[in-house]
Amino acid sequence: MPYVLSLKTAEEKSRYLKNLFEETYLKDIIERNVIRNDKEVLGILLDFVSFAIGSLTNPLKLANRFRSEKKISISHSTIMRYLEYFEESYIIGSAHRYDIKGAAYFETPLKYYFSDLGLRNTRLNFRQIEETHIMENIIYNELVRRGYNVDVGVVPYSGRERTANGREKKIRGQLEVDFVVNRGNRRYYIQSTLHIDDLQKRAQEVQSLCRIDDSFQKIVVVWDDIIPWLDEKGIQYIGVEEFLLDADAIDWGGK
Repeated sequence: MPYVLSLKTAEEKSRYLKNLFEETYLKDIIERNVIRNDKEVLGILLDFVSFAIGSLTNPLKLANRFRSEKKISISHSTIMRYLEYFEESYIIGSAHRYDIKGAAYFETPLKYYFSDLGLRNTRLNFRQIEETHIMENIIYNELVRRGYNVDVGVVPYSGRERTANGREKKIRGQLEVDFVVNRGNRRYYIQSTLHIDDLQKRAQEVQSLCRIDDSFQKIVVVWDDIIPWLDEKGIQYIGVEEFLLDADAIDWGGK
């Protein structure tokens, strides 16, 4: 919110953002959609989504949280409708899960991200400032701003592994790619991570990318300020600051 920059103290900024929620966003949602007696529910739902940025969730899971934590009974269909209102008001955006090998979407669960992290952090009174999920949210917003369609990637895998007694057993699982990014005939697979300061950490972050057998560009965005480089598998590494400031940096590996 640009007006925040003209305010001098943290208290003024926090007060302004909180008032935006109460006097603009929530008030508009309630009036426009003729919602009666559910302002408290809307506020709680916003808190739940605020805590869950970067994490998979769905309306049924959120309905269970209402029952277990707030002793409020609300249907998952009502929660789904309220989440749609939040998206229509540009409070949040969503990313659906996409099976990269099967080329199919999963209806649920999905991830939600806040369109403005200042609003999200103020909603939680700055109690939950985890760098990993905030960085992921920032990258999501930037990709949407650039006009990309953004999904969460799923890479199913199967194989065999040897047990301690020397026998082989079948294994199945899924790995996640933070973002599958599409615009026209262009696609990128992007992982977001704070650090890749040792080989084990780097191997962990790229294992899902290494299981994708197409030729689209694969990118790891890191918190650290690094010189962009390509590894032996053609995966590009770039610092988040350069990624955000230079829209062409995403194609460095293809130059």
